[in-house]
Amino acid sequence: MAASMSHPTPQAASTRLTGRDVLQMLLFTLLIKPFLTLFIGLRVRGRAHLPATDPFIVVANHSSHLDTLALLSLFPLTRLRRIHPVAAADYFQRNRLISAITRTACHILPIARRDITEDNDPIPRMIACLKAGQSLLLFPEGTRGSGAAMGPFRSGIARVLEQMPEVPVVPAYLVNMGRSLPKGECIPVPFFCEVRLGEARQLRGSRQEMVQALEQAVRALADVAPAS
Repeated sequence: MAASMSHPTPQAASTRLTGRDVLQMLLFTLLIKPFLTLFIGLRVRGRAHLPATDPFIVVANHSSHLDTLALLSLFPLTRLRRIHPVAAADYFQRNRLISAITRTACHILPIARRDITEDNDPIPRMIACLKAGQSLLLFPEGTRGSGAAMGPFRSGIARVLEQMPEVPVVPAYLVNMGRSLPKGECIPVPFFCEVRLGEARQLRGSRQEMVQALEQAVRALADVAPAS
């Protein structure tokens, strides 16, 4: 099924908060952050590597719907509206309720995963978002995995960086998210989870070189000893 691209690309952020912005901040304050702290004991390593300004890109492994919430929770509430998880439109816009929830709680940037045409090509949408001063959370595997093992990164991130080489990219590795809320499950179980962040970098080179460099950076974080 071709994904609808009827929603506009996020525009440069104004200084005025919208109702959706305020609701997102309330959700993170009252529900999401307490859940991540108390239920899965979320720990963060390398928080200092997060850029203080937009735009930027965070690339991470992907095994759970908790991944996006955990990454967004790392930022001040006032920055959340400028950070957009890149998400599959055919999944997260499959009905009006899911679309409303994900666009409010996460400000997702919905993209097509199949039947790509010039009109719904996700690369120009991501580039337009960055040019508007917005930031992206991207899972280059393209889909959630079913375990701790990472899949190969796809080339979309490199296509973006070819045109936006000045945008810093932060590698992230998410630990135990897939054990707390595995693919195919809807009820999380308590597991200590962790976000590991690496140094921001600007990448140039061939698409293959950039993809390999990012994948290696994320895999390297997987080998870091767990926080005590």
